Amino acid sequence: MTEKCGLIAVLGAPNAGKSTLVNALVGQKVAIVSAKAQTTRARLMGIALEGEAQIILADTPGLFEPKRRLDRAMVSAAWDGAHEADAILLVVDARKKKRDYLEPILASLKDRPERKLLVLNKVDSTPKEPLLIAAEALTGEASFDEVFFISALTGDGVPELKKRLAELMPEAAWHYPEDQVSDASERLMAAEITREQLYRQLHDELPYDSTVRPEKYLHRKDGSVEIHQQIVISRESQRPIVLGKGGAKIKAIGEASRKELAELLEVKVHLFLHVKVDERWADAKEIYEEIGLEWVK
Repeated sequence: MTEKCGLIAVLGAPNAGKSTLVNALVGQKVAIVSAKAQTTRARLMGIALEGEAQIILADTPGLFEPKRRLDRAMVSAAWDGAHEADAILLVVDARKKKRDYLEPILASLKDRPERKLLVLNKVDSTPKEPLLIAAEALTGEASFDEVFFISALTGDGVPELKKRLAELMPEAAWHYPEDQVSDASERLMAAEITREQLYRQLHDELPYDSTVRPEKYLHRKDGSVEIHQQIVISRESQRPIVLGKGGAKIKAIGEASRKELAELLEVKVHLFLHVKVDERWADAKEIYEEIGLEWVK
């Protein structure tokens, strides 16, 4: 059989479930998931296989109204992810009744030449009739070629979507080895996993304006990996939140991240975290380079 390979740009508003869907299509975790909006910053790619087709999924940052430099870079990366894609997949949270936030996205998609697929996500907790009404309304606004109803979290409808994406892939040699699931470096993936734990364990206590920067990534002679990371926060008052009483919180974050990294890398991991305060970190050009975003003025 002939090999097929192509690119799918996964777009959507924050918290629509894009990263959860990419992970479900790949069959393992390649993008971090959080209840916090705008979790995805880098344009990470997941690589899914279906029969003879290799489906490259660009998990783009959520589309939203940009207010600062990092926001502008993230939105720019989202639209850049759609250029030259074989199809654009818009993920929409089916539970939300008000969809005014989608208007600029739909307007931008309307005249795009790529094949457009609408994916209504989280349908497991949504009545059927409103779903059909929403699908008809959204299709009318952006001329979607196809509509899918799924739950990325439970997996409902995901196999059917994956099969269809495979059918849309053009004939081409695979771009990546069969066992590769992402184009993200281990160094970046490790930082992303720690950032996910930072969000999960601190919930609303820590604002969105925090990040995790990779410092060192060393392979020891015994086969284990030594990782040093910097948790960057904007204000000194946030330091006690990250550290916790007697350092308990940062220890818990590090332990959860280390455990997940050890499972992912299949080697013993030595993880070292420390906290740095930098109120202007979001304007640092090197941070953009680390996560693959274009530095915008």
